[in-house]
Amino acid sequence: MNYVWAIAALAVSVFVANGFFKAGKFKATSSRETLLGAGFGWIEKIPFGVVRLIAWLEIIGAAGIVVAPLAAWILPGFEWAQIWGILAAAGLALTMVGAIIVHAARKESKYTFKMNASLLLAAVVAGVLQALVVLPLF
Repeated sequence: MNYVWAIAALAVSVFVANGFFKAGKFKATSSRETLLGAGFGWIEKIPFGVVRLIAWLEIIGAAGIVVAPLAAWILPGFEWAQIWGILAAAGLALTMVGAIIVHAARKESKYTFKMNASLLLAAVVAGVLQALVVLPLF
């Protein structure tokens, strides 16, 4: 294992996990009225259960992007867990693609595009760095 790639992957993954955990926790613990007041206008058109599902997927993805690679790198016999960190990063990236599409359709991109694109890019970078730890390219 290349420790430079591993440390870089972990640093970016923790950054991504922090953003998604905070967003997921806010969606998971707030009422519909609180979310609407915070500017989450997109929740008017979908069942509130879907909002909670998105929240929990963000929380699980945030945990997976950090815990899975750590388990693979630290615990003997858990090398198989590495793929789950990469898949968590891919899932979080797909979440952000969906967010960009929803906000573009609602004409909210002026306010949300930079944050969504930043989290998308960070999730992709985290996944690529985690893959570089596994693949013997360098």
